[in-house]
Amino acid sequence: MRILGGKNLFSCPRDESLAHCISEDCRMGAGIAVMFKKKFGRVSELKEQKKLPGQCAVLTHDQRFIYYLITKKKPSQKPTYVNLRQSLEDMKSHCLENGVNRISIPRIGCGLDQLQWSKVSKILEQIFKETNISITVYSLPCVGSKLQMHAV
Repeated sequence: MRILGGKNLFSCPRDESLAHCISEDCRMGAGIAVMFKKKFGRVSELKEQKKLPGQCAVLTHDQRFIYYLITKKKPSQKPTYVNLRQSLEDMKSHCLENGVNRISIPRIGCGLDQLQWSKVSKILEQIFKETNISITVYSLPCVGSKLQMHAV
């Protein structure tokens, strides 16, 4: 797992898949999810997949997959480590079935969802250690800055 500090997640190579966390309703009204919604859209296509917490919805965009980890039922809730782990396992299965070997992610679950990166990174390592899937984490600078993006 590679961590790139202060870099823009969307500047990753165009053939690398992306992943982030959302709620079951696919609203994506705050945080980095707003940027995913703006960049990739197709929310109705995500909703049609009818994924539940602990599962992973997927869009295909150009030569890559965009993974939406469903970690909670409603936007107002906080995710659990169990739901995060299950959704990552679901994503891993899709990656293995589709030959995906590179994924770029933010510090999933650690922004507005307030999970602890020390625990999340251990979960990522456990899930992906026996695979050839490489994870690149794009980390925003933490000192005195808060990511505040809300849908209008």
